[in-house]
Amino acid sequence: MLSHNRAHSVDAAGPLNPSTGPVAKRRSFRNQFEAILPKLVLSPTLIVTLVFVYGFIAWTTILSFTRSRAFANFKWAGFTQYGRVWEHPRWHVAVTNLGIYASLYVVLCLVIGLALAILLDQRIRSEGGLRAIFLYPMALSFIVTGTAWKWILNPGLGLTKLFHDWGWSTFQFDWIINDDMAIYTVVIAAVWQASGFVMAMFLAGLRGIDQEMIRAASIDGARMPSIYRRIIIPQLRPVFISALVILVHLAVKSYELVIALTGAGPGYATELPSTFMYSFTFTRNELGMGAASAVMMLCTVAAIMVPYLYSEMRPRRTAGGH
Repeated sequence: MLSHNRAHSVDAAGPLNPSTGPVAKRRSFRNQFEAILPKLVLSPTLIVTLVFVYGFIAWTTILSFTRSRAFANFKWAGFTQYGRVWEHPRWHVAVTNLGIYASLYVVLCLVIGLALAILLDQRIRSEGGLRAIFLYPMALSFIVTGTAWKWILNPGLGLTKLFHDWGWSTFQFDWIINDDMAIYTVVIAAVWQASGFVMAMFLAGLRGIDQEMIRAASIDGARMPSIYRRIIIPQLRPVFISALVILVHLAVKSYELVIALTGAGPGYATELPSTFMYSFTFTRNELGMGAASAVMMLCTVAAIMVPYLYSEMRPRRTAGGH
């Protein structure tokens, strides 16, 4: 009778609740661990980025408003260092050179990159090998590129010696030591290195275009130049914008290539804001001025990157809202 009542009480209570048992607890712990695992994996990278990127940006900005010279100090100077930078003649030379260098660098890379991409998009033979050849310069460091082109453009070696061996003894390619032409040697080396990368971007964009539109235009009698001008190139607008942002960013912060190729010379003929910043910070013990010029370069890059990132993120946010 007692056992019958006990069994009846168990049956009345029903089976064990699966939401409170040991299996449910293990499942709950596993779910919590899986939820926190991405944060644990990303936290070291986030901490390092906050300290060594944004922390140093904040530190540099603070130094730009102080009277720091050889060592950092916290004597407030307001915008004095920025005024000193803008009044310095070398800064005007650097900004002028940056305008020449960046404009030619961006335009030539876009034109050459697009031309190479259109060429490779014709499904020519050895496309893979040519693509690798055009992309290879971007795999080199800027130091290697600068050193190689310094040898090529050396008036006593490189092109001048080559032309002399060919019998063109009157040809003297001395741009690298010419005050007026030295900045163009930097453009030549930079375009050589980056054009293949831009080509890869345009080639990916070309391969993503709907071929049905091109076939329809061809059936209607449109010629290929007209198809490229009216159909293909307009659809490459996102690629143009991305390449433009990347190239301008690379141009503003160019340093290694200039130092390896010309050493910012002859004189200050190839001075850029980056070489100005390094020179005043580490060789002339003007830490405040160097920090101010670095902040001004950062603001220039931010003025380009922030609108681009905002335009890229806005459609996603709108789609998420819907």
